[in-house]
Amino acid sequence: MVLVYTEINKGKVKKASLEAVNYGAKIAELTGGSVTAIAFNAEASQLEEIGKAGARKILSVKNDALANLDNMLVASAVEQAAKAEGSKIIIFSFDVVGKAVAPRLSAKLRAGLVAGAVDYPTVNGNALEVKKNVFSGKATAVYTINSDIKIISLLPNSFPVKLGDNAATVADFAVSLPASKIVFKEKKSTDVGGMIPLPEAELVVSAGRGLKGPENWGMVEELAKLLGATTACSRPVADMHWRPHHEHVGQTGIAIRPNLYIAIGISGAIQHLAGVNGSKTIVVINNDKEAPFFKSADYGVVGDAFTIVPKLIEAVKKLKANQN
Repeated sequence: MVLVYTEINKGKVKKASLEAVNYGAKIAELTGGSVTAIAFNAEASQLEEIGKAGARKILSVKNDALANLDNMLVASAVEQAAKAEGSKIIIFSFDVVGKAVAPRLSAKLRAGLVAGAVDYPTVNGNALEVKKNVFSGKATAVYTINSDIKIISLLPNSFPVKLGDNAATVADFAVSLPASKIVFKEKKSTDVGGMIPLPEAELVVSAGRGLKGPENWGMVEELAKLLGATTACSRPVADMHWRPHHEHVGQTGIAIRPNLYIAIGISGAIQHLAGVNGSKTIVVINNDKEAPFFKSADYGVVGDAFTIVPKLIEAVKKLKANQN
């Protein structure tokens, strides 16, 4: 039995959660089991979408104490679900909640954990062999989980989301939660202006100090809007408060794996590369032909961003006009 933790954010099932359900369904297929998802305070339409991603059964938990996603309470709820379902494999996304809850649950259940999986596992008897990136994405390692209960968290955007016509059985699931040790005084939501959050974005337009100042970010935002992309930035830009910190991608920021990453005026220091080198296609625009980023780029343009980006914007506008 495979159990998948799913999360609802701003009224929608997170893309990373749908990836996790797809992944769980694949494991169930490989092991001859079935996949159950657990969802907190979800609406009927959201539960339906989770079912279409491959869950055969959904445990619907209605409990206001879980609204703030207190890691201790989430771990307790998932632990109770795993024991009730007899789950031997538990799947999370390797995101903010998954990074905090999966290790806690691993200790509770004495379960082996591989965090940040990038491929489907290989079944070897009672063991699972799982691939993950190591050395800041420079290499791939294969980990074998031999424990009775196994936990895997998935690096977001590593797997395509596929929705079918499956209809899951929904069962109400009551949990008994301990008293929270955390007091929430204020909850702030990062406003991304309608854009897809960076961990889930398939298209990202990013810029660095080469833009010379925050007043020049208009062309970056315009290009991103035309492409339907999310904006990002390098760490120095966030540290200088040119852009908000939630846009910072890199080793010390958000790690992303979009289908397309456009880097404008970013030299490509190793710390930045560590957070974006999982991108399927990298396009670099920089006036320094010796910039380290060109070594990792699929496509590179040597030139002044203030000349190239406006031309790129016009080209995209022309292409979209012709399509209409």
